[in-house]
Amino acid sequence: MSTTTGTSTIVLRGRKVVGGIAEGEALVTTERISGWGGIDPRTGSVIETRHPLRGVSFAGKVLVFPGAKGSSGWSNQFHMTRLMGTAPAALLFNEMTTKIALGAVVTRAPALTGFDQDPLQVIRTGDWVRVDAERGIVEVTRRSTDE
Repeated sequence: MSTTTGTSTIVLRGRKVVGGIAEGEALVTTERISGWGGIDPRTGSVIETRHPLRGVSFAGKVLVFPGAKGSSGWSNQFHMTRLMGTAPAALLFNEMTTKIALGAVVTRAPALTGFDQDPLQVIRTGDWVRVDAERGIVEVTRRSTDE
């Protein structure tokens, strides 16, 4: 039986791609995400056949991932998530490319890259994450439990 004994907070620092402040539950994947053919903008779900997040929605979550893959359609598909209200609350990614930069801009979600610690190693799915892209700060709150 798990009992909550408190919380711990981890702070990461990164470089702003798109400004703003957002918070939400983290959704973490170590696999790149394909925009064109890899997501369903109507639901904000990953639909790529072999992706570990297949069937999982990133709508309203802080999406933590290595970067984009695929064609230049990435920005169009993520722009559609914004228009349909299914976009991530924020984007945290490791590899900056032109396709992800444009995708982040059209999504209009706070976005950071260039971290002092690898977010894929520090953040877990389900952690509560506050992104202050203006200051380049990510605060990760994790519940501590005793098993």
